[in-house]
Amino acid sequence: MAGEPWNRVNIAFPGAVSRVRVHFNATTDACVKGVLGGNEVVLKLMQSEILQTEVRALYELLYVLNNSSRGNKTFRGLKQVEQCINRLKSMKLEVALQDLTDMCPNRIQRGLSIKAGECDVPSQPMLEWLCLKVLGAAQLMSCTLSRCSRAFLLSKQQMKWEEFVILNMVITSMLSRLWVIFRGILVSLSALYQQILVLLREVANAVPMPFLKDFSLPADMAQFLGPSDAFYLTKKPAHGRLAKEHKGKQKQQRRRRKESSVKVKNQGGKRKVKEDLGVSIERGIGLDTDMKPFLKVFRDFTEKTRKAAKKQKFKKQVREATTFTDMVTHLEEMIPWCESQKMEKEKRLLTFLRLKCQRMKCLEAAGYNVQKRLRTFRQEACWASSPQSSAPRACRSSAAMRRLARLRTRFQSLRSRFKSSTLRTGVKKKQLKRRRKRTELSVSGLSGADQINRSPCEGTSQTATCDSLDDIDDIFASVGF
Repeated sequence: MAGEPWNRVNIAFPGAVSRVRVHFNATTDACVKGVLGGNEVVLKLMQSEILQTEVRALYELLYVLNNSSRGNKTFRGLKQVEQCINRLKSMKLEVALQDLTDMCPNRIQRGLSIKAGECDVPSQPMLEWLCLKVLGAAQLMSCTLSRCSRAFLLSKQQMKWEEFVILNMVITSMLSRLWVIFRGILVSLSALYQQILVLLREVANAVPMPFLKDFSLPADMAQFLGPSDAFYLTKKPAHGRLAKEHKGKQKQQRRRRKESSVKVKNQGGKRKVKEDLGVSIERGIGLDTDMKPFLKVFRDFTEKTRKAAKKQKFKKQVREATTFTDMVTHLEEMIPWCESQKMEKEKRLLTFLRLKCQRMKCLEAAGYNVQKRLRTFRQEACWASSPQSSAPRACRSSAAMRRLARLRTRFQSLRSRFKSSTLRTGVKKKQLKRRRKRTELSVSGLSGADQINRSPCEGTSQTATCDSLDDIDDIFASVGF
């Protein structure tokens, strides 16, 4: 396929003349008119604003996801769609089709040429070159459709997994619109190819100038694409049959409404008093649709009550069990029921409890007294059948109890340390406050005493000096001096 002349980005342009003068009649006029019509449809689709907007959205999406989703399969599928679009742009198909429009005579020229009997039309080499362009574009459109379908399925799979739901919704909607547009381009290219082949036969009979020597053009596009891709050209919408059935039902409903309205009018004519009796309404599928929420609520309620009744029955059997053998029997009946109701947590707890009961059953068979343990296992079984709250104290293992006690003592020690540290800091703060108050009081007391007792101090000091001098004189007199 790589060596085929149509499978090239740049197909070699023919060196011969692009236009030739041929005998022009009504048949040639119809061929040229069909070519121009098909060419206009293809150009309108390829230059549509919708397609350009979707392509820009694809480019923006790939630019945003380039770093974060480079290894994602959906991202790689979008990259393949982008490659197909870039190759279509590189083919310059729009330029070639625009040149074809310019080379073909317009409506006025065709009218004059029919009267003259001659007209200039595209030559055989030019038409064969255009056929190669159209074939390559059709094959590329078929490949683009398959890539869009593959990327759509990958994105839909991610939506089922609940991964990037909003992003995948955007991608699926964009790919759906691109698929519809590209399929329209493929169908219009097929119609254009048929019209070019008809004109090519007319021109080749008039002025034979063969351009393709090693390649023969296919008879139609379906033969060229093959059975795997030809269904894009002939496949009708999947909802066609359903749409016809829906239209038939609507017609029947309209007919019945008319009949009912006629009956109401006839009955109203017989009555003296005019009354608005309305129109009879037939309820079919809509009634079931409206009742679905109520039926769902009722179904959920009955299911909940049935589960609660089963759990209560199991708890009653467990409380009445006198041996571990009976306990194991009841557990083996309850575990499959939990599995059928998709109660994974209850099933897991009851399975683990059954293993412990089987061990205790062996001890019971050996002659050990296990009645105390049986009471504990009854509580565990009742809690495991409906583990809504935390496990009771009797259901906890000794290791778990030791772990909880260790954590409790550690927490109490931390709490006591925290309290002692807060007490110490409080005592220190109180002592600092007391010292500050004492220093303030001492400073204020000294300053007031100095101001008030300054004069009395001076008097007392003078009298004290006088008294001390009198005492000294008395001492010297007694000695004889």
